[in-house]
Amino acid sequence: MAVRVVTDSTADLPQALARQWGITVVPLSVQFGEEAFRDGVDLGPEEFYRRLAGSTALPHTSQPSPGAFAQVYEALARGGHDVLSIHISSKLSGTYEAALRGREVARLEGKVEVVDSRLVSLGLGLAVLEAARAAGVGASLEEVGQVALQAIPRVRLACLLDTLEYLRRGGRIGKAAAFLGSFLQIKPIVTLRDGEVHPLERARTWPRGQERLCHLVSGCRNIAEMGVVYSTGQEEAEALAKRLEAHISQGSIIIGQFGPVLGTYVGPGALGVVWREGP
Repeated sequence: MAVRVVTDSTADLPQALARQWGITVVPLSVQFGEEAFRDGVDLGPEEFYRRLAGSTALPHTSQPSPGAFAQVYEALARGGHDVLSIHISSKLSGTYEAALRGREVARLEGKVEVVDSRLVSLGLGLAVLEAARAAGVGASLEEVGQVALQAIPRVRLACLLDTLEYLRRGGRIGKAAAFLGSFLQIKPIVTLRDGEVHPLERARTWPRGQERLCHLVSGCRNIAEMGVVYSTGQEEAEALAKRLEAHISQGSIIIGQFGPVLGTYVGPGALGVVWREGP
């Protein structure tokens, strides 16, 4: 019986890559006033950042309903598949809990495993891809789950932000609140630790912040896969990926974009690097 991997839209996986590996993406939602949109379905990043720039209030975000997960699980089960469902850190979103409830609603406990990745964005995406590759070569549900659990602690993320204001206003600032009240003109670099946002470094300028991202990567000697993720600066992300190519021995660097839900918290101008260390 084939295994299919499910994730959510905060994985920021390029759609072509998700299709290539048969990954099902369940969208979270973002709401401007009375208008609600499914992340990456009804509202793409370009339109979202345009709306964000013209909005006086931060949009609201919400996880998928348990029913949305149940529908996905039931459809895959009818197709003869077991399911590994891997999601954004439970400390940042209720998506993982909604997925667990969805499994209960669907009454497919033996065919669906749900994993709290403790990751976000393309960091989550890299763990999901590793699991999907294992599923693609015929691994069992237990085996695919083990691949995911082994990959998750080897994923690293560093994100350079133009401002902490969006994280602060959105209530997802976590330990990075330690940066608030310090230098007003700093460019903060944050990371994920134990599933929540932590401060990593302060950069005085944006170019110096990019140099620090490169330095963080250059200190790793066993990088199996890497990605660059951005909110509004595609050319900048592509240039950073080009600089980092020497640090990856095989394959190409994945370039993803913060979708509407994560864009609500990182804001315009964000630039991140994610990498998965080898075993």
